[in-house]
Amino acid sequence: MQFILAFTLLAVDCVSALGPAAVNLRTAGNYAILAKTGISTVPKSVITGNIAVSPAAGAFLTGFASTPPTTSSTSTQVVGQLFAADYKSPTPSVLTQAVLDLGTAIVDANGRTNGTLNLGAGNIDGRVLSPGLFKWTSGVNIPTVLVFSGSARDTWILQVAGTLNLGSASEVLLIGGAVAKNIFWVVGGDISIGAGAAFSGILLGSTAATLKTGATLNGRILVQTAVALQKATVTQPR
Repeated sequence: MQFILAFTLLAVDCVSALGPAAVNLRTAGNYAILAKTGISTVPKSVITGNIAVSPAAGAFLTGFASTPPTTSSTSTQVVGQLFAADYKSPTPSVLTQAVLDLGTAIVDANGRTNGTLNLGAGNIDGRVLSPGLFKWTSGVNIPTVLVFSGSARDTWILQVAGTLNLGSASEVLLIGGAVAKNIFWVVGGDISIGAGAAFSGILLGSTAATLKTGATLNGRILVQTAVALQKATVTQPR
């Protein structure tokens, strides 16, 4: 009887998660913000988690008033550590691997197939998204609200060929237990999170990301050019 019960629970556990397999961030997932060319802040931003630039040097961590670096540095705006490609060993090699892992994650996320194509012709305002794969051949706009509905085990991948724009004071909401760490946005163009907006998910960007004044992000910003924060809040998911 106990064996049957255990088997039944295992079977339920195996089928309970909906959506595509999660994107493996590897060592890129060690950072709340990772960028290749620079991270800037208009103080005071609040970041929970490590931030890093590579192959850019520490001079491209701007606005943080960080401490003199060794293998890392600190800032009053970061609950975590700052890293750059010119810090002491082993930081340069660690960051080189993280950037390579970011590239691998972007290729993986972009390579997923058989999803919903061009939902809302790119305007997904007011939509409630169940777990799954979504693909847009142009940009995506969220003027006021977007909702992800699912459990804590469910996953979403959103492939955006163009830009991603979240309007001022808009919201990305998670309901039913959905969690930010399982929502992967892979974006080919620039990412803009409007003033006072609240965003959730892992941003995998091929270009730049900007969080405007008072914007908040529950997730990670991992991009292949630069990140600009304007009195923004970034909190990495647990």
